[in-house]
Amino acid sequence: MTLRFVGIDPDTDLEHCPTVWADEQSGELVIQGWKASPDLRAACEANTPAKGPIPDSEEVVRIPARLVPLIREACDAVERSAVR
Repeated sequence: MTLRFVGIDPDTDLEHCPTVWADEQSGELVIQGWKASPDLRAACEANTPAKGPIPDSEEVVRIPARLVPLIREACDAVERSAVR
């Protein structure tokens, strides 16, 4: 796995830190965010074309908007790795 750290929430307290990485080998973004509340998870399940509940292998996370530039940078990194 080629995991490249892209950035961390600029308003972090270094204990609760939404973070973005780019896995340039798999071409995937890896994102750490805040766990969704049961109410948000239920709302997401109710507002999707997917059938059934969110599987145990997946999670809903909240990402602060201030991470958008870092997510864009991670997207660029995985796109560049796919072009090789």
